[in-house]
Amino acid sequence: MRNPGTAGVLSFIIPGVGQIYNGQMWWAIFWLIITPGFWLGTGGMLGWVCHLISAYAAYAYAKENPRY
Repeated sequence: MRNPGTAGVLSFIIPGVGQIYNGQMWWAIFWLIITPGFWLGTGGMLGWVCHLISAYAAYAYAKENPRY
């Protein structure tokens, strides 16, 4: 069983890890590449936005699809 809370927290800490937990490898690669780009490209101003969006996406997916 997928736990939505676990997926959300994992992706909040490191965007993409919650997607790996959910089995969404392409989204995980996307977040693992895009987030550092936002942190570096905006001088640290918008990187946190990727953390929030990634966490919500992982949470929502795990909530809608609770089984492997």
